[in-house]
Amino acid sequence: MDEEDATSCRARASWAPPAAGAAVVIVGAGPSGLAAAACLASRGVPATVLEMSDSLVSTWRHRTYDRLTLHLPKRFCQLPLLPFPDAYPAYPSKDQFVAYLEAYAAAAGVAPRFGARVEDAAFDAAAGAWALRLAGGETLLARWLVVATGENAVPRVPAAFDGDGRRLFGGRIMHTCEYKSGEEFAGRKVLVVGCGNSGMEVSLDLCRHGAAPSLVVRNTVHVLPREMLGVSTFGLAMGLLKLLPVQAVDWLLVAAARVALGDTAKLGLRRPKTGPIELKNLTGRTPVLDVVGAVKEVTPRGVRFADGKEEQFDAIILATGYTSSVPSWLKDGGDVFTADGMPKTPFPNGWRGKNGLYTVGFSQRGLLGTSSDALNVARDIHCQWKDMNTVASKPTASSSSTTLLQNSCSCSASNGNNLTVV
Repeated sequence: MDEEDATSCRARASWAPPAAGAAVVIVGAGPSGLAAAACLASRGVPATVLEMSDSLVSTWRHRTYDRLTLHLPKRFCQLPLLPFPDAYPAYPSKDQFVAYLEAYAAAAGVAPRFGARVEDAAFDAAAGAWALRLAGGETLLARWLVVATGENAVPRVPAAFDGDGRRLFGGRIMHTCEYKSGEEFAGRKVLVVGCGNSGMEVSLDLCRHGAAPSLVVRNTVHVLPREMLGVSTFGLAMGLLKLLPVQAVDWLLVAAARVALGDTAKLGLRRPKTGPIELKNLTGRTPVLDVVGAVKEVTPRGVRFADGKEEQFDAIILATGYTSSVPSWLKDGGDVFTADGMPKTPFPNGWRGKNGLYTVGFSQRGLLGTSSDALNVARDIHCQWKDMNTVASKPTASSSSTTLLQNSCSCSASNGNNLTVV
């Protein structure tokens, strides 16, 4: 932010509650924002949560398909301080997860400000605060800014299916964020592009509703059963990693998957040379299934594949994932985020930046990573917030000592390796 803009901004700005100089603003009221706010509240630190939509966890509520359930057992998906109800199944449905998050927000006293879209946020060095300009012109100042908009904010639409491709195709092209049920596709040929968890579940849903889906697979891919011998595959892997190196665990998982599923290469699903857990650690990609479609171009009646083969389809569903929205509004996050809006520092140390900037939910470790980030962020902000209040209560304390405390206090923030999520 240049000096002229900063001066004008400060003239119109107001500090976010509760008090000038000690305000925390969290952007996003999904699981990450709620976890951050709840962990701060548990330490007595109030925060303002800004949410551009009209409800909590809007993505889960409005942009997911009907048959969605959590892909991991609930004990790996609960947020800090509040477990799932005992009556919930091992893999809660999306409606159950939304209900859990509503109860979570209520228990923590988190009341987001809805309809508050952040147009841009930049650090104002003169004010020693983050200036957040909202749609409508209001500007808020915050000593600490927590970015909690998540990894999955903006639907990713490959170029082949956008623009001219979308206009050329005679049928419907939709992203999975628009898909609800296969009922409307009964009796129709549907191409599903991308077969991560969403692509596979949408394909299954289409089959169950009488559609004829085709799943495009280009890259090598690990396919693992959700459970092995009645035990969650993920839980089994986490347990084995406490005893064995990752390569040994990967070997056991792939061997067990071969016994359970057979040779998936015969179905065109070739496995990568790198094991599923090691691949997840290196790339952040889910080892259960993660590939993209090898489509060269869209035609008026279907698609042409990379090998030149053309096939007709009535509809195309893009299970191509999401991207971060951070680059569109955060202007001074270069020490934390890449140009794509993902952390520069890998988990578990990518949650803190400079000038009071924090992130929650960008670890590529799912809800477990979100919980780890939220606990660390709350601990670190509480340390500074407590010291600022202590200094403010002493008339002899100098402003320079306050600055020193803000810049140097780390309060033994955990690196996330020894966290116990309750």
